[in-house]
Amino acid sequence: MNAPLIKLDNVTITYERHPAVHHLSGVFGAGSLTAVAGPNGAGKSTLLKAIIGELKTATGSIDRGPYQRADFGYLPQSAEINRRFPISVADTVMMGAWKKSGAFGAFSSDDIRQARQALAAVGLAGFERRHIGSLSAGQFQRVLFARLLLQDARVILLDEPFTAIDQRTTRDLLDIVLGWHRDGRTVIAVLHDFEQVRSHFPQTLLIARELIAWGPTEDVMSGQNLVRARAMAESWDEEANACVPHTHQDKSEAAE
Repeated sequence: MNAPLIKLDNVTITYERHPAVHHLSGVFGAGSLTAVAGPNGAGKSTLLKAIIGELKTATGSIDRGPYQRADFGYLPQSAEINRRFPISVADTVMMGAWKKSGAFGAFSSDDIRQARQALAAVGLAGFERRHIGSLSAGQFQRVLFARLLLQDARVILLDEPFTAIDQRTTRDLLDIVLGWHRDGRTVIAVLHDFEQVRSHFPQTLLIARELIAWGPTEDVMSGQNLVRARAMAESWDEEANACVPHTHQDKSEAAE
């Protein structure tokens, strides 16, 4: 496995004092391509938000290696983005250049050229003046990938990047993801399609709020592990008391 880039040490993340991710430890290797899989409500999206620093950990720590927040590219779920905001395709993509220009800096002619190249790379050449609200779900997802291309981040986090889009768009965007991996970037993607996971992602983190398995996909996505994840999801108590840190004694008892 590649050298560790992002290290999780006993990470618990809570909403309203109830655990969404529970005592998770492990590493994402530098240059790795990892799927994050698990049942609905398993804490997958919550984990991505904690990795980029949007959510704080209740216990444990996340070591992001040499990288700062600006070094991470993040694609949220499409449902979290307000497409009624009056902004053009070009302006949306140009947000990817903020790392270089600053939030209020002027974009250079090179930034504009690269933005056009990014749109062409995702199949949307000529869409610069379109309003994002006029786009189909697949077209809008292509715009967000173009923004990531322009950002040129070394670590890329994708939250359900292929949900509710057509097969052709999925293939095109998956090719971009695989290209990032070939370039040596670290990519972490929340996915629901297990065939995509098995076919394209060498590493998988399977969680059901707690760790089920983490490692080579062919080992992690076993029938036994998937059954265990489903059983854990069926046993969740949404009214459970708030999580408290393990003591040294119960850490060893929970190490199974």
